[in-house]
Amino acid sequence: MTSPSKPTISSHSLSATDLLISHLRQGMTECRESTLSLFKSMNYDTLCYQAHPDFSPVGWHLGHIAYTESLWLLERSAGYAPQFPEYRRLFAADVLPKVDRVKLPTLPEIEAYLGTIREQVFDYLETAPIEQQERLWRWLLQHESQHCETIAIVLAIKAQQETPQLFALTSCLLPLTPDPMIQIPAGVFEMGSGAIAALDNERPTHRVYLETYWIDQYPVTCQQYQLFIQADGYQTQAYWSVEGWQWLQQHPVSQPFYWSDDSAFNLYPVCGISWYEAEAYANFINKRLPTEAEWEKAAAWKSAAQLSLLFPWGDEDPSPQHCNYGHGIGHTTSVDAYPQGVSPYGCYDLLGNVWEWTGSWFKGYPDFASYPYQGYSQTYFDHQHRVLRGGSWATRSYTLRNTFRNWYHPHVREIFAGFRCAQDSP
Repeated sequence: MTSPSKPTISSHSLSATDLLISHLRQGMTECRESTLSLFKSMNYDTLCYQAHPDFSPVGWHLGHIAYTESLWLLERSAGYAPQFPEYRRLFAADVLPKVDRVKLPTLPEIEAYLGTIREQVFDYLETAPIEQQERLWRWLLQHESQHCETIAIVLAIKAQQETPQLFALTSCLLPLTPDPMIQIPAGVFEMGSGAIAALDNERPTHRVYLETYWIDQYPVTCQQYQLFIQADGYQTQAYWSVEGWQWLQQHPVSQPFYWSDDSAFNLYPVCGISWYEAEAYANFINKRLPTEAEWEKAAAWKSAAQLSLLFPWGDEDPSPQHCNYGHGIGHTTSVDAYPQGVSPYGCYDLLGNVWEWTGSWFKGYPDFASYPYQGYSQTYFDHQHRVLRGGSWATRSYTLRNTFRNWYHPHVREIFAGFRCAQDSP
């Protein structure tokens, strides 16, 4: 005897609250599936391996995702008793130093932790005051996405350590040709976001006036950066700031962290460089790094309509036709590969592929207000972190937008970061 099929429920018959709950459940489910796919067939040594002093093992990030979801939704929102108390010290962000996070439960144990927390979270979702909590749920979705990009970085560092790309200088110096640049006319534009998903450091929207400037149409490519290497850029102090040269002497490098001399990557963006290296290259070609306001205006502002777009191509959600993101390809791509993702001003590759360093320090916008806790962004308003924009090939759609701000110390070069340059006049 067969069971009667369930009646199909039309979205038109659902309330706004039901639709929001369904949307959040679907997003969190898809996000989690992508998270767990990063750990498929992973052995215990990889799970616990600390590839770099600045980064925790990937297994810690996985457990921290569950801990954070439990803390904010089950304990602080639903009023549940602390879940899995044996994991609180291990997976909290502010207790153990990164070097002490290597003794972890097994992968099946961490996955069971994730599954148990998620089951309770979805039970709570059915009765939660979601209209008042929506911003928190969207913050947690982005929190998981951000940690998954860090997981991808740690795995890439490990792979680089095991099979480093060897760089061979060619015998001739290629001619330096001008890069195509886009003129951005002087005027006011609206910066930042007030959307429900916007993080505290993206808020509030505010109007900014910029003088006319020029910005590269594309991110700096490997072929262009190779000119800097061949011209002894890493040995020429004149191209470097005082701080950058000091860093270079203490950490002598001669090429980006993710580098190959394979000509097949000539038009791919340079990837795996510090802010100091980006600044030195810009000095080498008599340009500079754009401010984050200049970057955002080039990406978002539609001058004809006097409004800011959510994405360079408009307000349509990202798709594989727009840019390289979310592990869809698994590595960088040519900077001109996505003509459907061009901004109104004509700039390519602004979202996805590689994060782009800007010349700005990370700080709060006027009338900044912390959320969901003071330390999430405000701790880093310390004049020690530079802003990156745009996302990378590993960035998920939940954190991919024109207003999203990333931040790192200027010496960090293991992240999936490149840059483009700007000028006051060409």
